This record gives sequence, C-alpha cells and structure tokens, in this order.
Amino acid sequence: MIELRFREDLYSGFAIDSAVQIYADFASCELQRSAGEYVVRVSALAGQDEQTIADELANYALGASIEERRPALG
Repeated sequence: MIELRFREDLYSGFAIDSAVQIYADFASCELQRSAGEYVVRVSALAGQDEQTIADELANYALGASIEERRPALG
C-alpha cells in the first residue's frame, strides 16, 4: 500500500476523486480528507505495479487540478 497526500490548497478534490475512479481497474483506493489535505491509499490489484499506478494517479490528479483552475478562454 502506498499513501499519497495532496495539499488542499494545491489540488482539487474533484480532480483527486476523478483520478481514483480512472485507476479503479488497476488499484483499490481509499480516499479521505484530513487537516488541509486529501489522503489516498493505493493498493495495486494483482499483476499491477503499485508504484507506477500511484505515480500515474498523482500525475492525473495534478493535471486535472490545473485544468480545473485554469481560467476559461473566451
């Protein structure tokens, strides 16, 4: 199990939730919120590399957070 922590002021909760859903076919994830951060516990499913899944999930959450906060272009 790998625990990822995302600062609430930098990451969108919606983006993190999306990332957890996207990677549900590859890992079991537990998402919770505590004291200014989101915590995701990632446990890879059989045959999957846990570190790779955790890294990709974090990458997705970052990209989705950036997209969500980017001002709409008219």
